[in-house]
Amino acid sequence: MAKHQELFYQLTPDFVLDAIEQFGWRTTGEYLQLNSYENRVFSARVEDPPGSQIIVKFYRPGRWSEAAVREEHEFLGELDAAGVSVLAPLKMRSGDTLQMHHGLWCAVFPKALARIPQEFLSDDLTKLGRVIARMHNVGAQSRSRARPILDVEHYALPALDTVAPLITPAWRDRYLTAAESILEFLDDELDPACFQRIHGDCHRGNVLQSDQAGREKEFFLIDFDDFGMGPPVQDLWMLFRHDESDLDDELDAFLSGYEELREFDQDQLRFMEPLRGMRIIHYAAWIARRWEDPSFPQIFPQFGSDAYWLDELQALEKVVARLN
Repeated sequence: MAKHQELFYQLTPDFVLDAIEQFGWRTTGEYLQLNSYENRVFSARVEDPPGSQIIVKFYRPGRWSEAAVREEHEFLGELDAAGVSVLAPLKMRSGDTLQMHHGLWCAVFPKALARIPQEFLSDDLTKLGRVIARMHNVGAQSRSRARPILDVEHYALPALDTVAPLITPAWRDRYLTAAESILEFLDDELDPACFQRIHGDCHRGNVLQSDQAGREKEFFLIDFDDFGMGPPVQDLWMLFRHDESDLDDELDAFLSGYEELREFDQDQLRFMEPLRGMRIIHYAAWIARRWEDPSFPQIFPQFGSDAYWLDELQALEKVVARLN
């Protein structure tokens, strides 16, 4: 595993282009590394069809089992077959969508002519509501077997155990008190019976907007690396600005599109804030667990400082103040 980790940290252009050739595409030699903290992702230009590009993804060693990655690909295939706007993995020369290359699991995806939207207008949120509803309709058709469960026991408590020893002593008791209040609320109130397959990390950066002149806006959902079992509302709250003056209007616009295609339990909206609190804890643990990756100290230079933990504490206490 250590050998594969080192290889993952130091992928060279020759390695990336050779992998693409092995998978069945002839490259022009042009490639670009894309922003991705968890995996290593590259855009490459290929010869057939002329001028086209593909995305190659190298999965972080030890992150997921083969079965878990295959479930991600199966879910994307189901979504694509149902007409949901996602980028499903392409079949390689082997006929499979997943292949090992020098110990690293890899997949290839089409590159969409799309961009991350700068903002969501009311009509955009309505359209996006329809996309999320279609995804949830497919997600509800079967259950995941190898993916994570986004609940307190499996998702939050291990994260809290990871960060607790790292918190600045001056803030630790307050941080743990706030965290435990949030997790107790979720454990008591959130019914696992409502869990289904969801995106899991549906923030604005994982939504692309078609960028082809003369075509109506279309929204694509990307990066299903955190796909798993959880409450459908988890795929909503990260899309909004959470400005108190605008949130009701944003929710109304989104749900007007969502509920055209799928019923939404309005009671789930009360879980948006505590789920945000659970993510704050999990995100800090994720950084801590990835600290040996040479890129992480550069990306998160303030992590672990007194100021960092004070900001985290204050964010959690704001969540606690909004629990209902």
